[in-house]
Amino acid sequence: MKTGIIGCGNMARAIVAGMLKKGFCKPGEVLAADAAPQAAQAFARDFGVRRAESNRALCAESDVLLLAVKPQVYEAVIEAIREACHEGQLIISIAPGKSLAWLAEKFQAPVGLVRAMPNTPAMVGEGLTAWCCGENVTESQQKLAQELLSSFGRAEAVPEHLMDAVVAVSGSSPAYAFIMVEAMADAAVAQGVPRQQAIAFAAQALLGSAKMVLETGRHPAELKDMVCSPGGTTIEAVRMLEKTGFRSSLMEAMDACWKKSRGM
Repeated sequence: MKTGIIGCGNMARAIVAGMLKKGFCKPGEVLAADAAPQAAQAFARDFGVRRAESNRALCAESDVLLLAVKPQVYEAVIEAIREACHEGQLIISIAPGKSLAWLAEKFQAPVGLVRAMPNTPAMVGEGLTAWCCGENVTESQQKLAQELLSSFGRAEAVPEHLMDAVVAVSGSSPAYAFIMVEAMADAAVAQGVPRQQAIAFAAQALLGSAKMVLETGRHPAELKDMVCSPGGTTIEAVRMLEKTGFRSSLMEAMDACWKKSRGM
């Protein structure tokens, strides 16, 4: 089975690294193409995969096609490869805002369409990808999509109407976490902690806390209460977070992200 990837950016790199590490495919079964020749050459060299002569040639040869280009060039890319698509081909899109109906209209071909939203923690094998599929996707293709998308983290099937919300809670949220780590580290530096240690302490705290949520199955509020001793330091910090609108700021940011995704 041959997998083609159009677009050789960071997300494509994370996906291919996971696919190869988990044994979803072998390097010789992967074809890559990018509008920037240097990017495609580096991609092929780094992963030992083949560089396709063109997007159209890549599409014609691939059983699974991953579109990893920017949303603004989707239409032009699809226009160029549409006639090379073939029946039974599985096409996975990772662009926000491009619905299954929009993709089907642009391809106008009997292909299986999957819409997915990964996030950048895929680069360290800890991604979470939400996905949904079109009506032409067979049961075996659904299993194939789940296997591929799980190779670089966790994959969850969701109804398409939730995809824009997923962009806000998962696709874009690593940026919120990075800002939080940076801010916590800045505060620690101001209090005398060396920069590298401050970053490590803040990042590990978020990593461990997230793991507790996932592995204990307990509500985040319950876990928060476990840290807040009566009259202690943590509840004082939480009081200040609530006073300065921390919770509301996150919710407003996610709402803005959701609206932006819906309008794309």
